[in-house]
Amino acid sequence: MNPAHLLLENYDGVAVLTLNRPARLNALSRQTLAELDQALIVLERDGNLRAAVLIGAGPKAFAAGADIEELAGLDPRAARQVSAEGQRILRRLEQLPKPVIAAVNGFALGGGCELAMACHLRLAAPHARFGQPEVNLGLIPGYGGTQRLARLVGRGRATELCLTGALLGAEEAHRLGLVNRVVTAWAKDEQGELARDEKGQPVFDREAFLEAALSLAREILAKAPLAVAGCLEAIDRGLDLGLDAGLAVERDLFAACFGTEDMHEGTQAFLEKRPARFSGR
Repeated sequence: MNPAHLLLENYDGVAVLTLNRPARLNALSRQTLAELDQALIVLERDGNLRAAVLIGAGPKAFAAGADIEELAGLDPRAARQVSAEGQRILRRLEQLPKPVIAAVNGFALGGGCELAMACHLRLAAPHARFGQPEVNLGLIPGYGGTQRLARLVGRGRATELCLTGALLGAEEAHRLGLVNRVVTAWAKDEQGELARDEKGQPVFDREAFLEAALSLAREILAKAPLAVAGCLEAIDRGLDLGLDAGLAVERDLFAACFGTEDMHEGTQAFLEKRPARFSGR
């Protein structure tokens, strides 16, 4: 894979995946999605990578949407194939047994919002903007936006957002439950004061924002890997089931933990009042 549109770096066990088309506001072209698909295969198979952070290159955008130039020439048959492929890749992301954190460092619109929603956790920079504005193009979301948005913020608000194409700021997205945290990450000048650009606006510190996402990933890495995977699976499988069926999923995965070395290590460490040393077995 020639990673022209997506960079993968290993930060001590955390994969940092960078959408790398800043001149196009990291729009999700077919090549970008194909590279993401390959990166997810690497992440799933590489035992040295236990979590991931997904972020956009540059200060303006996480991903500003799908590549409209590619979409404009599609007929209904080709559009169905593009939608199916995008949905498949984002579903692979959502079903990973390792946590993926979306570090939304700017615009997350259309396909970019859909990509963020497929991640397990979402952090937002103060200037991040979220939305499904496809209706302005005569379209509806095609990579899962109508389904995941409703599950995250409720049917009524999701319907309003999809029908109006309205955008949400970071704080409103947090209030609605679309993002887990808003991370204040402003640059400082040499005197330690808030740095401002020529228009007097605060300067975003992308590296500090990325570090906040990495810190959350490291916090999760300190836990038992199989238990983390079990939580992800139980939530993913049980979310769309009735309560009784969801409880059955949880029960089976809970019982499976008792056959792991990590469970015995964790309980013994608790009883001995010492830090646990998990092995992922």
